[in-house]
Amino acid sequence: MLEIGMTREMIRTVRPEMSAASMKSGLLEVLATPVMIAWMEECCLELVQSQLEPGQSTVGTQLDIRHESPTPVGAQVTILCRLEEIDGRKLNFMVEASDNSGMIGWGSHHRFIVDSARFQEKCDQKKGD
Repeated sequence: MLEIGMTREMIRTVRPEMSAASMKSGLLEVLATPVMIAWMEECCLELVQSQLEPGQSTVGTQLDIRHESPTPVGAQVTILCRLEEIDGRKLNFMVEASDNSGMIGWGSHHRFIVDSARFQEKCDQKKGD
């Protein structure tokens, strides 16, 4: 059962292929912002997935994220998410990321509960014949 206040924490290690230079989101060997954001989304997905009905999942619909501090390749990053609001099928989360020096990023993320098969079918219709 989904409940406001649920939290999840994940720890990830920054690998070379996750750098801004490798991801083409920058030129430096630091954690790429798209990777940090993907980890935040993953944390939120994993927090709620086991609480959904069979055949349901969530899809990300909105992000408002700040990436304020660089993290070197090889460092560990802790990602934390908290379910802040449930509005029908819309779920609102607080997300944070930190390394051994402190907070590196934070913000909010919205996900929407969907029927997985129906959602995929609707998407597949965009392929055409």
